[in-house]
Amino acid sequence: QVQLAESGGGLVQTGGSLRLSCAGSERTFGSYAVAWFRQAPGKEREFVGGVTASLWKHYADAVKGRFTIVRDIPKNTVYLQMNNLKPEDTALYSCAAAGGQRAATVPTTEQAYAYWGQGTQVTVSS
Repeated sequence: QVQLAESGGGLVQTGGSLRLSCAGSERTFGSYAVAWFRQAPGKEREFVGGVTASLWKHYADAVKGRFTIVRDIPKNTVYLQMNNLKPEDTALYSCAAAGGQRAATVPTTEQAYAYWGQGTQVTVSS
């Protein structure tokens, strides 16, 4: 059972950048699909982007061109590089992992992911 730990959140001004990290506990972490989700106060959790075991990536329209996912397989870590941040990006960001057949795709629904981290808060001030 893989355990996930996020880090890198914080407070940043509009237009700034942050890099979030999602570290997996197992050496087989590279065989999982990993996605980032976010949840703002009073809103439902939404898909941000993800990467498959074969390094194919998929992003939500709201973050395309601003956010980039990088997978470092030797370090068992998936990064979410966030540039040109906006106040509407303020949320609790969580990473999630899916194994088996789901590792070949990037499901956009949270129900597809069996493993979740605790989340890291990102706040963008205007």
